[in-house]
Amino acid sequence: MSAPQFDPAQYVKDRVSEGDFVVSRDIFRDPGIFELEMKHIFESTWVFVGMASQVPRPHDFLTTWIGRHPVIVSRDAKGQLHCLLNTCRHRGATVCHTRQGNARNHVCQYHGWVYDSAGKCLDIKDQSGARYGEPFNCESHDLVEVARFGEYRGLLFASLNAQVHSLDEHLGDARTFIDLVVDQGADGIELIPGVGTYTFRGNWKLQIENCLDNYHLTSTHPSFMKIVERRKSGVSGNPLKAIDFERYRLPSVVRGGFTFRHGHAVVWGFNPDPEVRPLFADIDAVRARVGELRAKWMLATRNLTLYPNVQLAENASLQLRVIRPIAPELTEMRIFCMAPVGEAAQTRAYRLRQFEDFFNSSGLATPDDTQSYEDCQTGYRARSLSRLQGQHRGMLSVRPGGDQYAQELGIAPETSQHGPFEVQDETVFHASYREWLRLMTLGAARDGAKP
Repeated sequence: MSAPQFDPAQYVKDRVSEGDFVVSRDIFRDPGIFELEMKHIFESTWVFVGMASQVPRPHDFLTTWIGRHPVIVSRDAKGQLHCLLNTCRHRGATVCHTRQGNARNHVCQYHGWVYDSAGKCLDIKDQSGARYGEPFNCESHDLVEVARFGEYRGLLFASLNAQVHSLDEHLGDARTFIDLVVDQGADGIELIPGVGTYTFRGNWKLQIENCLDNYHLTSTHPSFMKIVERRKSGVSGNPLKAIDFERYRLPSVVRGGFTFRHGHAVVWGFNPDPEVRPLFADIDAVRARVGELRAKWMLATRNLTLYPNVQLAENASLQLRVIRPIAPELTEMRIFCMAPVGEAAQTRAYRLRQFEDFFNSSGLATPDDTQSYEDCQTGYRARSLSRLQGQHRGMLSVRPGGDQYAQELGIAPETSQHGPFEVQDETVFHASYREWLRLMTLGAARDGAKP
């Protein structure tokens, strides 16, 4: 008897019309589901693989992952970008072992096959006397290009699925919020040198949620709140201007969120203290270049999740987060500080201190968050409980389509919500679970169609 077909609808039940949205705990803890996520999500849709600015010169490269597949992003001799599977055509060994660098050629350490920066096989060691057969000689020996590779405003995305929808369709109106980051600099945005890499013992979807989760702030980060109070009083002697999140409780401060197709979502809030933002030092020039409206949104806090693996967080400094699932209970994070190209040295230093203060892996927020993820993962071991109750706040205020703030930005989101701090909306999580359900259902149908 054949095994029953996997049914994703058992695990995510979208009942918003009834005021309910059900997510099963199993999708955070089941190894079988995790493997299907790698196959049907990370290896079937667009994933973020890096920034064009990380590989600016001919022969520059970086290595990363698409699901379970190791890949190389490189520029060839003519400056053309490539995304190649990082596996030798001979016996399968990885041919590039470093995170980032510059190399005209990549040489497999096992048997010495040589590839150039475009992936072309330049040499097969001792080929002339090897007595290869005709089938071997007729094959390509080049590194394999991924099926789809694209760029939007310097962000690089790739997919192993040749039939995936276009990158523009994938990003949709979430591009507006990418633009609000990139256009902060007259010459664009860049990653400040240095990267933080860490792992947490929890499922990758916990990070997807947390970037959009306003509800956890006051209970998860009380130590940061106390430090902000000490700085305001002058007792600490630290001149750093930290974001005072308590001021977001003021009745005049509007917060909100949008969800988009394909799992993307953003939470935002107009800033009661815009002068604490690094961008404020250059805001007159920014306004002259992009206009009053867009400058206002640039000074707002904005946390954007591009499903399934990258986040642009701007509630303190500006951070790029890249998510790599390793196992059901293990996730790797790579975090970068971002800044406008050509930013003044004093502003850059202030930006870095703010990044280190809150975001960095040794900062005041990230360790709190990762501990909470691990607490959740431990709690999921209570197998007798099947569902979560964590996707319900804001159910009575979320609306389909755009609201006045969406109209202001000229976007058409799937849902909108705005209101005072206390709403702390959780319906913004629904986008990722709807895309999870869509991709896993498509994958299950493909699997079911195979003999």
